Amino acid sequence: MKKLIIPLFCCSIMVSCSNERTKMNYPISKKVDTTDTYFKTKVADPYRWLEDDNSDETKAWVVEQNKVTDKYLKAIPFKAKIKERLTEVWNYPKVGVPFKKGDLYFHYRNDGLQNQSVLYVQTNLENEARILLDPNKLSDDGTVALAGISVSNDSKYLAYLIARSGSDWNEVFVKDIATGKNVSDHLMWIKFSGVSWYKDGFFYGAYDAPEAGTELSNSNEYHKIYYHKLGSKQSEDELIYENPEFPKRLYGASVTDDEKYLILSAMSASHGNALYFKELDKKGSEFKLITDEMTFDHNIIDDVNGGLLMYTNNDAPKYRLVSVDVKNPSKENWKTVIPEKENVLSSVKLAGGKMVANYMQNAYSKIEILNIDGSFDYELKLPGIGTAGDFSGKKDEDTAFYSFESFTSPEIAYKYNFKTKKSEVFYQPKINFTPEDFVTDQKFYTSKDGTKIPMFIIYKKGTKLDGNNPCLLYGYGGFNVSLTPYFTPRRLVWLENGGIYVVANLRGGGEFGENWHQAGTKMNKQNVFDDCISAAEYLIANKYTNPERLALKGGSNGGLLVGAVINQRPDLFKVAIPEVGVMDMLRYHKFTIGWAWAGDYGTSEESEEMFNYIYKYSPIHNIANKDYPAVMVTTADHDDRVVPAHSFKYMATLQEKYKGDNPVIIRIESNAGHGAGMPTSKQIEEYADIWSFIFYNMGIDPNIE
Repeated sequence: MKKLIIPLFCCSIMVSCSNERTKMNYPISKKVDTTDTYFKTKVADPYRWLEDDNSDETKAWVVEQNKVTDKYLKAIPFKAKIKERLTEVWNYPKVGVPFKKGDLYFHYRNDGLQNQSVLYVQTNLENEARILLDPNKLSDDGTVALAGISVSNDSKYLAYLIARSGSDWNEVFVKDIATGKNVSDHLMWIKFSGVSWYKDGFFYGAYDAPEAGTELSNSNEYHKIYYHKLGSKQSEDELIYENPEFPKRLYGASVTDDEKYLILSAMSASHGNALYFKELDKKGSEFKLITDEMTFDHNIIDDVNGGLLMYTNNDAPKYRLVSVDVKNPSKENWKTVIPEKENVLSSVKLAGGKMVANYMQNAYSKIEILNIDGSFDYELKLPGIGTAGDFSGKKDEDTAFYSFESFTSPEIAYKYNFKTKKSEVFYQPKINFTPEDFVTDQKFYTSKDGTKIPMFIIYKKGTKLDGNNPCLLYGYGGFNVSLTPYFTPRRLVWLENGGIYVVANLRGGGEFGENWHQAGTKMNKQNVFDDCISAAEYLIANKYTNPERLALKGGSNGGLLVGAVINQRPDLFKVAIPEVGVMDMLRYHKFTIGWAWAGDYGTSEESEEMFNYIYKYSPIHNIANKDYPAVMVTTADHDDRVVPAHSFKYMATLQEKYKGDNPVIIRIESNAGHGAGMPTSKQIEEYADIWSFIFYNMGIDPNIE
């Protein structure tokens, strides 16, 4: 057993925790005789039946698991105080960065505790804005969320996508902006798609309607691009592109600002895409290939001076901007406009007759303003270590907007003038929290193979590094996703009560470019887990915390991280929170969009070598009777990104094999999905449970007034 280092006043809480297992009486999960053979290895899958989310047995299992979890969480004496404080810090007005389309300005606003943010429109920045779309009126409980919008170039119409209960499936509606009323258009079975306007209609991507009962689990195949003309039925939409030879590909369609070119992107994995374009002003024109090198990212920014500006990591792991000649679009004719530099080029936007280059320097933002030919003009100074949002502006207008946020300061909207080169605060929220009381450090630590890994460490000023602080380590490490500083009210309760919050920039992310990403994929995936383990060891060795006060948390691919790491080094953590995790690495690719993740993971079927590698770390397949931390898995019934079967099978296995005293429970949210669009009320409930679970199992009674 690990040595307990706790204050005397918490002893009664710890006794309660240690005896909780005998009171909980986990439901018995039945086992079935199901075995798969991978090459020469037989692998049992006794909880395969939990993959059927529509079966009565699975529904009954969910009910019984939630009963256990609800009973456990309701018994935590300070949970109500945590929820109350979360509600207080969440309750502040939030205003998003404005953007202009045609002659109108649009922005999002949330009064504080509204379940969904509201879209406003105004004729100019001085006039009072009016509500254009309030998603809170689309459902009584806030579970219908806005999943995306697109304003027509003449600013007459708003196409908006909604998601129900957190699902990735979207519906499209169209609203007349002047009247505020919906027109007749309604489209279904949209997925992984935006809406791109062209003349009196728009392009979008969709699937054929799935069979009833399979909507949330079946593999998504045969994506197609359509054109919808306003006022027509979806059944009349024109099929623009499909490729039956490659059922497991995604397609995206976008139109340049001048409506001259249609850009078609084809993706077959978690990263990289082929790219085509079509001249819309030439009747009967065909798609022309720009590149079919699908291991690289290619993204058209816009067309300038007869060339398509393309953001890419092709021959530039840290990204560059090139100009593609529409008459000779092949790679040998690309001309570099912004060359690859030491820092990762995160994005490029055109505004004010300039190019705004947003760089990542050690995982935080640095902004350079460039001339239209790519030459350097000046650097835009930012308030500190944080993340600057992409500029919102027009190529030929001097005014633009951007945002800046940090781990302890909420998003501030800035108005920028390209003539004066000055920023002014457009909107700064007032929050019931004092950012000046906290500090953010960036440290570099050494991973197992000698690689230097950065981490952000956020804590209250005056915190003594005596090895006894509660600490939460958060990681992701995959899919080229960069964990840059961002603000959320959900972590404030943790920080206010002496908690140290740590974000580790593990390999597999995009913080240092494509080489950093690839160093955490496929046969390099163990690097990600080693980076996380080394982060925990660093925090303990440098007296930030100790194993009885350290929690590990991550979601989706980060849930996989948590599951794998606590299998390998459970001794480092007191609490683990794997959220909506990919836990069955042998079968992940068989559900919904899972096949697209093979670029990062590989699959159990592609080779014996890959199978053996994946099998060695797959969370479900490496659970053993060892001293696990307290574990609370979170998932949701409408998660059709990482289907809840991953979490169901993981928890059934953990409850079967773990014989220790720490609680191992699962929290299954209803009418929610992978996380996007979750209403404020559900977020507050969820984080009241998460912080309560962590504090309780660390033996800490948070001092919340």
